[in-house]
Amino acid sequence: MKKILISVAALFACVSLWAEEPQAEPSPWTMAGSAGITGSQMTLTNWAAGGDPSVAADFQFNYSIDYKKDNSLWQNRLELAYGINRTESNGTRKTNDKIYFSSSYGQKVADELYISALVKFNSQFANGFDYAVKNDDGSYKQTSGFLAPAYFSGGLGVEWKPLSWISVNASPTTWKATLVNDAALRPIYGLAADQTMRHEFGGNVKIEAKGTIVGDLSGYTRLNLFSNFLDAPQNIDVDWTVRFDLKINKWLSANANFHAIYDDDILIPQPDGTSGRRLQIQEVAGIGLLVKF
Repeated sequence: MKKILISVAALFACVSLWAEEPQAEPSPWTMAGSAGITGSQMTLTNWAAGGDPSVAADFQFNYSIDYKKDNSLWQNRLELAYGINRTESNGTRKTNDKIYFSSSYGQKVADELYISALVKFNSQFANGFDYAVKNDDGSYKQTSGFLAPAYFSGGLGVEWKPLSWISVNASPTTWKATLVNDAALRPIYGLAADQTMRHEFGGNVKIEAKGTIVGDLSGYTRLNLFSNFLDAPQNIDVDWTVRFDLKINKWLSANANFHAIYDDDILIPQPDGTSGRRLQIQEVAGIGLLVKF
């Protein structure tokens, strides 16, 4: 009996020590990413209704790393995308192309309010063409290339993060640079033929929101607004991105991406040979393999 009582006492002592052991602090780091590919293919043989055999693929990669501890907040986001479409009649054409990176660091000065610094970069991987516009030699009008254009910006301001799924960054002192390393493309983006980079100074607002909408449907949106204080500050540059992901099963997902840009300095070539300011809109949707990590 004595041995039993000693054993029971020892057991309770062990349980008590385990219960009193301090639990590990949650990590200040939050990391999330996804990589996916969507595709389609069509083959026709003696098809009376007509058509054009084609194959298409679109790859997207998104990753975010956030750090939040005590008075520090550091948020980073990387987005990569590339898509192609190949048809028998037109060959291979680019349908999607994006490089985007942003990083902001803040020190808390009030509840969920931080003094912050923000840097951003975005460009594309490969040459892009406007297939509605042709040059005098019959080739299609090239409108972009690697680092043509590329946008760099950095600013100081405040970061407000009232909830875990939304943040607002306001940078009233923002430097923005547009780099175009191809002289033939510089007039499209407001640069002279001998001007490699254009500098602007103004104010920038960036709003981001992400999270689960309902069930297996999640969403992400980012809105960037920039005003050049030194030249036509009333003409605000707009860059708005929206993405929806619907999980079908462990591996398959449907997604839809919407991207709208208005930049007062970009002159879009037109079929009649003129160029003008236009609202740019891109929409990409598909069903394919999606891995989250």
